[in-house]
Amino acid sequence: MDFSSYFPIWNQLTSDQQNKLSSGAVLRSVSKDTIIHNGSANCTGLLLVRSGQLRAYILSDEGREITIYRLFEGDICLLSASCIIRSIQFDITICAEKDSQFWVIPADTYRQIMEESTAAANYTNEIMASRFSEVMWLMEQVMWKSFDKRLASFLLEEAAVEGSDSLKITHEVIANHLGSAREVVTRMLRYFQSEHMVTLSRGTVTLSDRKKLEQLSHS
Repeated sequence: MDFSSYFPIWNQLTSDQQNKLSSGAVLRSVSKDTIIHNGSANCTGLLLVRSGQLRAYILSDEGREITIYRLFEGDICLLSASCIIRSIQFDITICAEKDSQFWVIPADTYRQIMEESTAAANYTNEIMASRFSEVMWLMEQVMWKSFDKRLASFLLEEAAVEGSDSLKITHEVIANHLGSAREVVTRMLRYFQSEHMVTLSRGTVTLSDRKKLEQLSHS
């Protein structure tokens, strides 16, 4: 499918606006672990995912990562075009979690269309509201939910994303997603294993008892 099939409000734009978008958008292919955008000062442009999986995260002064949200096929990222949204006061990094393809829409092109089109402006506001909700949910999880519950929720979410109970993921990667230390993740996973909720092997976490994990995540 081409660019128009992936852009959600394509049919609500004028032909001139459609031409500007399609001619300005550049399709990129990147391999897993590629850093696509790094820092609010770097206005990469909007990202529209064609295939693969991207991860947006923030980095603490101590170098600890925490995932804000992920981007899948058909998702669009505005925070990589921070020059459009002047009120953004934090640096965000976006990397590829899998081999991915995405279109980069120049910020100036999108800003012009957003100023001309009510549909584009409304769509942009909806995306920002959705991302804000995700960040607020994350803050609630970090502040009020114990780490064992957060880890159980993450493992269940990861299994849903991958479509498998056998997750090829390291303790370090899990720690980066959850904004924790690898040692903390390792200790908790070992506890989960002792409770027969997961089985651990090198580079793999297998969900052994979904019901127990679900009960823990919702307790």
